[in-house]
Amino acid sequence: MGERGTSRAPAALRGAQRGGEALARRPEFGWLARAGLLARGVVYGIIGILAVKLATGSGGRITNQQGALQTIARQSFGEVLLIAVAAGLGGYAAWRLIRAAIGHGRQEADSAFDRVAALASGLVYGALCVTAVKILSGASAGGGSSAPKKTTAGVLGWPGGPVIVGAVGVVLIGVALYQAYEGLARKFLEKAETARMSRRVKRAYATVGVFGHLARMVVFALTGYGLLMAAIDYEPQKAIGLDGALNELAENSYGPILLGIVAVGLIGFALYSIADARYRKI
Repeated sequence: MGERGTSRAPAALRGAQRGGEALARRPEFGWLARAGLLARGVVYGIIGILAVKLATGSGGRITNQQGALQTIARQSFGEVLLIAVAAGLGGYAAWRLIRAAIGHGRQEADSAFDRVAALASGLVYGALCVTAVKILSGASAGGGSSAPKKTTAGVLGWPGGPVIVGAVGVVLIGVALYQAYEGLARKFLEKAETARMSRRVKRAYATVGVFGHLARMVVFALTGYGLLMAAIDYEPQKAIGLDGALNELAENSYGPILLGIVAVGLIGFALYSIADARYRKI
């Protein structure tokens, strides 16, 4: 009985692997991935535009990914737009999770680091898809600037909680450094079908990619630093999310300038994501 159960498990895993590979190679799945990259661009673009308006005194505000989805819902035809964005986010999350599971797509193979990053990305964007569905259904999406503080406060109360929170902070700072490396070294170009680009398109694609990755570096670094300080000082209120990181910039001595630079960078990352929807190797 035990041997039979043991033999069934590898067979099931092999079946799941084959199913995942078959799905990853279907052209329809590639379309979902590209729709997801487009949806990611829309979300970051809204965040960046609102932050630019705040930095220039035009009535904008600081928000995070959840706030961007709520902003979409308040527009004319907002429900239709949000359905499209939610479908895109869901497709992107599925694409990233399957890439994490099988380690390759139709056009390229992934390293171990790429697979871990794909897993994290899939979970984050899957959660954003759920948030969009909650907004559409009229339920409270939760989140907001207090969410990281509440979550951190809960984790800090666990045995070894400060170590866990501090470790997450260190990881986010590491992600920030990797974003800087990927941007400055233009490693993101290796994931794109650059042969399909004209010289002018490739130059523009590289420019918005570098600027956008550096803007994300600042946001990840500030978020990671906040978690690290929360763990060291045992103060959950120091934990911040994306909106909190942008607020940190706004409250600096040169706040409007710094916020404006990062906000334009986030718009650059949005444009890069939209271009990526066309040129990304799937």
